[in-house]
Amino acid sequence: MCTTCGCQHGNLYIEGDERDPHSPFRKAPFAAARRIAAPITTVDLTAFTPAVAPQGCLDYGHGEAGTHAPGLSQRKMVEIEINVLDKNNQIAQRNRQRLAARGQLALNLVSSPGSGKTTLLTETLRRLRGATACAVIEGDQQTVNDAERIRATGTPAIQVNTGKGCHLDAQMVQDAMARLPLEEGGVFFIENVGNLVCPAGFDLGERHKVAVLSVTEGEDKPLKYPHMFAAASLMLLNKVDLLPYLNFDVEKCMAYAREVNPDITILLVSATRGDGMSAWLSWLEEQRCA
Repeated sequence: MCTTCGCQHGNLYIEGDERDPHSPFRKAPFAAARRIAAPITTVDLTAFTPAVAPQGCLDYGHGEAGTHAPGLSQRKMVEIEINVLDKNNQIAQRNRQRLAARGQLALNLVSSPGSGKTTLLTETLRRLRGATACAVIEGDQQTVNDAERIRATGTPAIQVNTGKGCHLDAQMVQDAMARLPLEEGGVFFIENVGNLVCPAGFDLGERHKVAVLSVTEGEDKPLKYPHMFAAASLMLLNKVDLLPYLNFDVEKCMAYAREVNPDITILLVSATRGDGMSAWLSWLEEQRCA
């Protein structure tokens, strides 16, 4: 899990902090996670070794923690994950309750860097303008570039820079939400940091995760990053206008996605040419009214 890779450290920045010299986000954005009283007794304490697959590859994900870090036992890693996610999930539930009280449809947009997620979002916002109230949180490690692109559509947006962090968490979303106008019955888009690994494990309070996969990435992405596609309700296969120029098997990609998540909905879209945008907007409206 990403807690072991150092991404919990770094300089968190949420737009507006620069106007508050006493902002807790300048020094210590998070309180320590509550310790779980119940001890973990079912995890083996013996030294961890990777499994060797028949093909000769080393598998570091077969242990109880599902990952590995030098100097940490599987039990310790499970304890860390429980502590971090327990605190996160409590905040996420408060986010969810607040959003439900306002009738907001909250979506967590996840993808690799360069999938076209921001371009797809800006085109979506242009098409929804005047019909549906929207607000956006933009997550990146640095810069406010994407938030500026969103605001150029007339949509309120807050940039959250995670520093070394590789994902948004519920606390970041809670504090960014306080700076956004969330109108009754609107759509709240959370564009996560480009990463198909860590965001899969962090509930932000959203109703759905939407995975954006571009045809330039390879059709086996759902198998390589199964946790993300298993957590997603919808997969948007983006940049389909480029299919004539690529060796990309759409049917195989869809089959791989359904292999890890039989219930996933899949839409083929192109933000630049407009393919599938009507179906995407219809899905949004259906979920908003649900």
